Amino acid sequence: MQIKVAEHAGFCFGVRQAVDKVYELSGEGAARPIFTLGPIIHNERVVDDLKKRGVLVADEVEDVPEDGLVVIRSHGVGESVIKKLESKKITYENATCPFVKKIHETVRKMSEAGQEIVIIGSGEHPEVKGILGWSKNGGTVIETHEQARMFCPDDPSNQVCVVAQTTFNSKKFKEFVEILEKKEYNLNVVNTICRATKERQEEAALLSAQCDGMIVIGGADSSNSRKLYEICKQQCENTFFIQTADAIEDITFDGFAALGITAGASTPNTLIQEVLEACQRK
Repeated sequence: MQIKVAEHAGFCFGVRQAVDKVYELSGEGAARPIFTLGPIIHNERVVDDLKKRGVLVADEVEDVPEDGLVVIRSHGVGESVIKKLESKKITYENATCPFVKKIHETVRKMSEAGQEIVIIGSGEHPEVKGILGWSKNGGTVIETHEQARMFCPDDPSNQVCVVAQTTFNSKKFKEFVEILEKKEYNLNVVNTICRATKERQEEAALLSAQCDGMIVIGGADSSNSRKLYEICKQQCENTFFIQTADAIEDITFDGFAALGITAGASTPNTLIQEVLEACQRK
């Protein structure tokens, strides 16, 4: 069986930057307790390893003591969270992905200019919640075709700024924008899906079309990994979503001439290698 590993599998730039920052701060002799607002990434192995190094996960700013050091994860947070940290004089390191920061700035500027904000993405995802937190006049989240069809601006004559969660399915983003355009609203569309996500999704689609089976590695709560699974499943019926190499034992590769492997942006390269080796032993 031929095994093909996607070139763009594993940590993206933003995730690597955030994870490296936490490891750097949590080294020997850390002067103060270190917290992340939510898991630094959606990968249990990395979160557990950091916990062993003394890094704790806080759900809210109120959970952080005054002497704590907070690392803001790559997903980013709303402006109110930053202000709350500063008002409480809690030291923080902002490891928000640079691409997400650009969305924050776009949403802030456009909403201040009076534009209505629409975010195409998952309303429950921390990145989307953070983006909403930079709009001066609220906003609407669209994650289904039905929601796109039902959307109507508060003022149809007003300009609507449309942005996207960086890890959203690029094909669906285009479909949702087309639905909105047919309504002839005054749209200002800013495609903020990051290049790494677009490359990862396009490669996953091509690879899964060439293989008899696909393995997608990602954390249970990883939105971008789930989207890779959806893309691969459309091309290859035998697509499996796994979190660890142990799961390979439960998968049968009988009759597969080619097996593809890809992984979400929060999957460490060490885990990808473990899965590859487990597949090679089957």
